[in-house]
Amino acid sequence: MPDTDKEKAKKRTEMLAGLRNQYRERVKQAQALLKAQQTARKILSRVMQGEPKSIPQLAEASGLPAHEILWHVAAMKKYDEVVETGMDEDSVYYLYKLAEEARS
Repeated sequence: MPDTDKEKAKKRTEMLAGLRNQYRERVKQAQALLKAQQTARKILSRVMQGEPKSIPQLAEASGLPAHEILWHVAAMKKYDEVVETGMDEDSVYYLYKLAEEARS
């Protein structure tokens, strides 16, 4: 005998509730990671305003570790939020600027 629409809906609801309980911690971890990434990007965006800066300059100004900044800048560059604007005085580090500022 085929399930009625109400029975199917009830089974689906129970299955989804079970999945929510099963993956609750993973979802919380993912949400916390996303929040931390968004916070770091906001900090970097504030620090990048004005003149172009290198990764070490961004690390010093933001207080974030350079390896994390490099990861964020690479991601921001991939999505056209940041552009390279040349090299520093010693030609060691690339300089980065917010793309919206570079366009204006």
